[in-house]
Amino acid sequence: MTWSVYGSYLVIVVLIVLAPGPDTMVMLKNALSGGFRGGLLASLGIFAGNAVQGSAAALGLGVLIAKSQPVFLALKWVGAAYLVFLGFQALRGAFRGNYDVVEQAQRRRGGGFRRFREGFLSNITNPKVLVLYLSVLPQFLTPASTLGDSLVLAYTVAVLGGAWLLVLLLFVHRVRAWLGRRRVRRTLDGVTGTALLGFGAALALES
Repeated sequence: MTWSVYGSYLVIVVLIVLAPGPDTMVMLKNALSGGFRGGLLASLGIFAGNAVQGSAAALGLGVLIAKSQPVFLALKWVGAAYLVFLGFQALRGAFRGNYDVVEQAQRRRGGGFRRFREGFLSNITNPKVLVLYLSVLPQFLTPASTLGDSLVLAYTVAVLGGAWLLVLLLFVHRVRAWLGRRRVRRTLDGVTGTALLGFGAALALES
C-alpha cells in the first residue's frame, strides 16, 4: 500500500467521520449528563467498538457475519433497539428536567462503566459500521496486501473517529456553562433523543 493510496483513503474516512451519526449522539448524550468524563468514557467505548469491528473486517470475520442472514438480522435488531432505548432515556431526561437528582443517583451507581458500555454497545451492535468497513476497505487493498495493511486501514477509522469525538467533546466542555442551563439542556436532550430514535428506526427499517 503506497502513501498516495493511503492519502486517498484518508480523504474518504475524514468525510465519513465528520458526518453526524449515532456515535456523535451517544457521546453528546453522555457529555451532557456526565460532563467531560462522561463524554470521554462514552467516546472510549465507541473507539473500542470501532476497533473490534475493524479487526473483524480485516481478519475476514466480518464477511462471515454479513453473509449469515440470521446473525446479521439479529445484530441489526439489537442495535436498533438499543439506539431507541438510549433515545427514550434522553427524551425522558428532557421531559423531567430534574438533572441534579438524576446525576447524583448515577454517581452513586458508578456511572463510569455504564457510560463506557453505552458507547461500546451502541457501536458494536450497529451492523452499518461493519458494512462500512467491508465496503470501503477492499477498494484500497490488492491481492498483494498484507493483514497489516488491512488492520492499518481499519484502525485509521477508529482513531480518526475517536479524535473527532474528542474535538467535539472539548467544544462541549468549553461551552459547558451555557449548556448547563436547564432550558438549553432540555432542548439538547430532546434533540439528541429524537436523533437517536431516528437512527434506531432507520436501522430497523433498512433492508
